[in-house]
Amino acid sequence: MITADLARKIIAAGEARANAIGVPVNIAVLDAGASLKAFGRMDGAILGSIDIALGKARTAALFGMRTEAIGEFSKPGGTSPGLEQTNGGLVVFAGGIPLKADDGQLIGAVGVSGGAVAQDLDIAEAAAATIGN
Repeated sequence: MITADLARKIIAAGEARANAIGVPVNIAVLDAGASLKAFGRMDGAILGSIDIALGKARTAALFGMRTEAIGEFSKPGGTSPGLEQTNGGLVVFAGGIPLKADDGQLIGAVGVSGGAVAQDLDIAEAAAATIGN
């Protein structure tokens, strides 16, 4: 289970990495039911990236997989082209990571947006590492 305290730690770890690489971002932490648990918008983070961070976390929570993996299914020629148009719209590029307990059970997800896709992924990985993901 993601507690409010744990969600704040996940955001703090993401913000620390974002500061280290000089990229202000938005970070969303959702619980296993894809409901918002905590959100952080760093000073200077792009306003339009708020919804993207939320969408990345929601996509990762709904499918229990990284958003870039879902993107592979969604590509033309992939196993599920058009998947990104389901569930009210999914975000299928890197920066959304499911959060899992030690036993592998999904407990939530983190989504990061505001930098280049590779930067968002780097920051999301640092945030997820808070719980060993």
